Amino acid sequence: MAQIPNIDNSPLNLKSLREQSQRELVNILKNIRGSKCLVIDPKLSGSISLIVQTSILKEHGAELRLLSAEPLQTDCTKVVYLVRSRCDLMRFICSHVSNDTSKGLEKEYFIYFVPRREVVCEKVLEEEGVHQLMTIGEYPLYMVPLDEDLLSFELDFANKQFQVDGDTSSLWHIAKAIHKLESSFGVIPHVRAKGKGSVRVAEILNHMQTEEPVNSSDMGVPEINTLILLDREVDMVTPMCSQLTYEGLIDELLHISNGSVELDSSIMGIEQEGKKMKVPLNSSDKLFKETRDLNFEVVVQVLRQKATSMKQDYAEMTTTNQTVSELKDFVKKLNSLPEMTRHINLAQHLSTFTSKPSFLARLDMEHTIIEAQSYDICFEHIEELIHKQEPLATVLRLLILLSVTNSGLPKKHFDYLRRELLHSYGFEHMATLNNLEKAGLVKKQESRSNWLTIKHALQLVVEDTDTANPNDIAYVFSGYAPLSIRLVQHAIRSGWRPLENIVKLLPGPQLETKRGGFSSSPSSDTLHSSAASIDRVADGRRSLVLVLFIGGITYAEISALRFLSAQEGMAYDLIIGTTKIINGDTFVNAYVEQHLS
Repeated sequence: MAQIPNIDNSPLNLKSLREQSQRELVNILKNIRGSKCLVIDPKLSGSISLIVQTSILKEHGAELRLLSAEPLQTDCTKVVYLVRSRCDLMRFICSHVSNDTSKGLEKEYFIYFVPRREVVCEKVLEEEGVHQLMTIGEYPLYMVPLDEDLLSFELDFANKQFQVDGDTSSLWHIAKAIHKLESSFGVIPHVRAKGKGSVRVAEILNHMQTEEPVNSSDMGVPEINTLILLDREVDMVTPMCSQLTYEGLIDELLHISNGSVELDSSIMGIEQEGKKMKVPLNSSDKLFKETRDLNFEVVVQVLRQKATSMKQDYAEMTTTNQTVSELKDFVKKLNSLPEMTRHINLAQHLSTFTSKPSFLARLDMEHTIIEAQSYDICFEHIEELIHKQEPLATVLRLLILLSVTNSGLPKKHFDYLRRELLHSYGFEHMATLNNLEKAGLVKKQESRSNWLTIKHALQLVVEDTDTANPNDIAYVFSGYAPLSIRLVQHAIRSGWRPLENIVKLLPGPQLETKRGGFSSSPSSDTLHSSAASIDRVADGRRSLVLVLFIGGITYAEISALRFLSAQEGMAYDLIIGTTKIINGDTFVNAYVEQHLS
């Protein structure tokens, strides 16, 4: 199970959200008296572990299992399934029931759908003749607090489902999650949305408020001042780039899951052959909280300085007489030694990747594409990677980057690279390439690219970026400022109206609306003036802006948002919401057909 992150210091009371979700799950177990076997969908297990500790589930008589196709081995006469609404999972459950029936076992079965039941799943149960044996309910877990400023809806394929399959169910899920937030914290008065999905979510949210109104008059001033909704397709450049923040790099190279990373114990300096260990990564770790959002090259310097300081303190301890107070301070420092050792080992392991010529060459190529310096060099580099059969995700990331910044590829190059990819990686990837084309990620060039205009207008490339003492969000990619976060920066500072011509060049419609009966000056497009009357909530804290990414956000973008929030003169705290935390590989793999099972 993952380590539950500390969210006591959240600018929004995320603790109350977690407690509510925990209460709802505990109540389900309480209502099923006696011992029971709780069978959890493996994809949900990580999210559940961030909401409630295993020990609490066991206290309420739950014997824990993960759902699989294998027959369920338990002596419990009550079986509780906690699952997403997926037909393949229904078939697993049906096979469990059939297996029990064939052995003459009489059990009570309960299915709780997360976050809601769907008719198509119940039809599978009816077809298999087990529906009448089931007690069916819902566990409305629409979002999971991953950290003190971070919420995830844990929708793995939201982008692909919406862009390729035309499935808008994830948009309803997002709107429902925001509506649920509003029931705790008040109706969000200002909404800015960019992209097809974002505008649709804003519309669904308004419809929900009409159908099931949240009564803001009972709550006073709403805690969340503004909601900024962004489709991932608005900025497909950023997730295709290699992240260079500490946390972003860990995710790129080792893959963070539910606030931890699983590593060979030898990497952490523990010699147990073949043994894996989970390393927790959240704000509960003070050293990680201090370094997670820094550029990785700076993290190495910070760790070196801290180790040197501790070494000097130790030398002083052994050569001079210390006061009790000085001894106490030294012991405090020693308490942080396990954290220090953990991150030194982790940084050393990451350095074995970042020092490779192939990694540095990839960074150079990404910057060359972003700066639109030489299309031919970039095309030849991708061609060479295909012929060398480099990992497919690596190739597709650069290909998408080249396509997006050029409004597609010339027809002859498009056809040629498709053919070469299928020859190198197999014709089963025809569906993958079709998915990418349908989503507009790799396509034929039909118009002149606007990338140079966008890049210059939004100052996306910043020369001589100081990664150690940054004064701009570009530090997270060592010179490239994430387009998505530039949009957020302008939305907060001066609104999008002064940039209207540039924002229109980006994919999808945009929408700005006022809700919940709050009025504002029609002549102003800034958060500061349009919401001057509600800049601070009742207890004097800064007002909140909820920035929500539909289709996923990278850790580097999260770091850039945290950097913005910490700037002097910033009048708002930022809470970040996302359908899923992604990196370029996980994003691309969602379009690879073999990964969708």
